[in-house]
Amino acid sequence: MNIALIGSGGREHALCKKVYDSKLSNKIICIPGNAGTSKIAQNIDINILDFNKILQVIKTNKINLVIVGSEEPLVNGIVDFLTKRKIKVIGPNRYAAKLEGSKAFMKSLCKKNNIPTANFKVCNNKSDVINFLKRNKLPIVVKASGLAAGKGVTIGKTRSEIIKASNEIFRGKFKS
Repeated sequence: MNIALIGSGGREHALCKKVYDSKLSNKIICIPGNAGTSKIAQNIDINILDFNKILQVIKTNKINLVIVGSEEPLVNGIVDFLTKRKIKVIGPNRYAAKLEGSKAFMKSLCKKNNIPTANFKVCNNKSDVINFLKRNKLPIVVKASGLAAGKGVTIGKTRSEIIKASNEIFRGKFKS
């Protein structure tokens, strides 16, 4: 079986190592991969958001199964794109990936379905933040709603920390 992994982080390296150790694969392709994956697989350095190029690589290398580890292509619908083209793929579809890709979506879904979650407010401006601060105790977690590569969370212990972190998000620090 020929397997492709999409992503370049530690998660993809761990997945690649387990696939390699399983002895179930004849060929492992990592797109784009990293220094660790290059020791046990073939890295192909292409943009993980260029779904058509990924499809070309999959077809050229006669890939039987694609494993997507990286969040950004998942949120952008790579599983839907590949499934539509009859490619076997492991990963959540675009809608399910929103659970990771949009904290606002995930928290709203929890609230709507009575799933326990911390109190929250989706804030679009500084006055939303200040109003939320008036009604809630510190510390308060400030999180950019979109993908932030694990960097988008601040635990605000003071009002000024919360306002500062919120303003950075509003100014586009995490593209959210």
